[in-house]
Amino acid sequence: MASNSSFDVVSDFEWQELVNTIDQTQREIKARYDLKNTATEITLDKEGITIHTDSDFTLTAIHSILQTKAVKRQLSLKIFDYGTPEPASGNRVRQQIAFKRGIPSELAKKITKLIRDDFKKVQSAIQGDAVRVSAKSKDDLQQVMQRLKQEDWPVALQFTNYR
Repeated sequence: MASNSSFDVVSDFEWQELVNTIDQTQREIKARYDLKNTATEITLDKEGITIHTDSDFTLTAIHSILQTKAVKRQLSLKIFDYGTPEPASGNRVRQQIAFKRGIPSELAKKITKLIRDDFKKVQSAIQGDAVRVSAKSKDDLQQVMQRLKQEDWPVALQFTNYR
């Protein structure tokens, strides 16, 4: 049993959960009295979400609904990268919300340095937009996971391919 165990640190989200979140948000907008006649449109594509609505006030209310629904579906709010609201035609407001996926290289370097400094028996390597962590002991890997969860990272971290 001299083989190494490993896991990957990634920053991603479940696409279907996001689709369900958008669907629930649209349903609540249609049902809420204060948002009923705003003609709000929410469109989802692979790069992000686009919101068209009447005013900044309704945009703030939509953000609140979207964030509430995302948290209920176990989506981290760190996946949303809010653009600046811009005026659209017809005295309306448009906002782009991009998705944050993958670990940027600078952040991956910080993660590997933290692992290297705190855990001498654990190896870490950057692989694209993920970090592979490996060790002989699964207990060491569990400690690394706990240590990474303690930090407040600018992206949502998940641990996958644990073996």
